[in-house]
Amino acid sequence: MFDQAPYECRVEWGERGAREAAKRGDIVIVVDVLSFSSTVVTALHHGAVVFPHAKDDTLGEFARRHGAHVILGRAEAATAGVPTLSPVTYGPEHAGRRYALCSLNGAVCARIGGASSALLVGSLLNASAAAGEAARLRGISGAGVTVVACGEKWSDPRQGENVLRPSLEDYLGAGAILQVLGGSRSPEAEVCAGAFRQSKSRIAELVWDCGSGRELREKGYAEDVRHCARLDRYATVPRLHEERFVESAELA
Repeated sequence: MFDQAPYECRVEWGERGAREAAKRGDIVIVVDVLSFSSTVVTALHHGAVVFPHAKDDTLGEFARRHGAHVILGRAEAATAGVPTLSPVTYGPEHAGRRYALCSLNGAVCARIGGASSALLVGSLLNASAAAGEAARLRGISGAGVTVVACGEKWSDPRQGENVLRPSLEDYLGAGAILQVLGGSRSPEAEVCAGAFRQSKSRIAELVWDCGSGRELREKGYAEDVRHCARLDRYATVPRLHEERFVESAELA
């Protein structure tokens, strides 16, 4: 069976990677740079309360149970003037407000990874802080750390094809965390950290012009791409606790 043992720090992809890491009891860091992770980090930095959920038929009931507003798609939110999956729509005025946030990739991986010893959210925006918090938790529990690059999904897979589309921005986001994270790295994690080291001086340029970045820009969300490509802008580290994200340091 595929395994990155006996290394302390690992990297995995997508939902299956999150599930395997949770089964091992690892500390899991979910990375979905464009845009779930960046949105959660930004929203919590401004004091919003975020509940992750898959986009399915149970979302409405889930939101009602938590007294949370279901966020709208980017285009709908632009006309309604409310926050959405776009991280730049969150500010100090949203402090204390409760939102059910869904996405096809990051939110699903977060829900799956929630069965782990600790589920953190990482991005370029908080890479060093996320690595530091994972190291602190590892020091307490002795658990390994798996950084899960969520990737994207193909919109039109043929029958039997894998829907996962690995994404450059999530790989570099995972590498930014692994580069700072102490401990032995699996070969996969070492190469991921090396990709970030090699690209660090061009991170903003690469995220801007990668496939996912161009896709968002062409839809009119260039500011999202600029924001999500900023390195170590926040010290906020979201951690899943009782179905919502809280600042991990508050659970210390």
